[in-house]
Amino acid sequence: MAKPRTSLQLWSVRQHTQQDFAGTVAAVAKMGYQGVETAGFGNLEPADAAKAIADAGLVVSGMHLNIRLFRADFNKVVDEALLCGATDLIVPSWPAAHYRSAAACRQIGAELNELGARLRPLGFKLHFHNHDWEMKEVEGRRVFDWILDEASPANLGCQADVYWVHKGGKDPVEFIREQGRRISLLHVKDEKEIGSGPVDFAPIFAATAEIGAVQWNVIEVEKYNHDPLESVRLSLEQLKTWGQA
Repeated sequence: MAKPRTSLQLWSVRQHTQQDFAGTVAAVAKMGYQGVETAGFGNLEPADAAKAIADAGLVVSGMHLNIRLFRADFNKVVDEALLCGATDLIVPSWPAAHYRSAAACRQIGAELNELGARLRPLGFKLHFHNHDWEMKEVEGRRVFDWILDEASPANLGCQADVYWVHKGGKDPVEFIREQGRRISLLHVKDEKEIGSGPVDFAPIFAATAEIGAVQWNVIEVEKYNHDPLESVRLSLEQLKTWGQA
C-alpha cells in the first residue's frame, strides 16, 4: 500500500479559520499538507469553504460532524459532504456522561451502526473518533470496545487518536493492532506539537505500515508553544523528518 497522505484537522487552527478560512487553508497548503479535515467552515458558508479548499489544491480527507447534526438534518449533512467531495464522515466525540453502563454504550454503538449503514449506499464511510474517556472501563470492558463491537466494521470505522489513547492509559500500538484494518484515518497528535510530548510515534507508524490500512495521517494540535499556524507547520516538518510525510 502507498504511504498515507497527510492532512490537517482544521480545529488546530480554528482561531484563524474563524477570521479567514480561505487564507488559512491556502497557508496550510503552502506548508505541504495534502488535505484538510473539517470541523465547521469558519467564517464561510459550506459552498464557499469547499471552493476555498479546492482552490488551495487540497482535498477534504474527512469531516468531523457532531451526532446532533446527523439527527437534526441528515440530508443537509450529506449535501455538505457532497459539496466538499468528502467520503469519510467522523463523529468526533460523545458525552462521557452517557457511558453509564454497558447497555448504554451498546446503544450508542447500535445508533452509529445504523447511521453508517444508512450512509454506506450513498458512498460514505462513518468513523468514530476517540478521546481518553472511551478508554475507561464500564462493567469490565473499555467503553470503546462496547461501542465498536456493536457495529459492523463495514458501517463504522475507528479514527484512532493516538494521544488520547495514550492519555487514557492504553498503549497506542496495542490499540492499533487490536483495531487493525478498521483504522483508515489516524489522528496524529501529541501533548503539543508533534514530537514534543509523551507519544512514541516510531512504533505507531511501524504498526500502521505493517497493517497497511491507514490512508490519511491527520495531524491535530490543540495546545501550542507557538502561533497555531506555526505549530502545525512544525508538526508537519517533524513528520517529514521521520519520513512519514
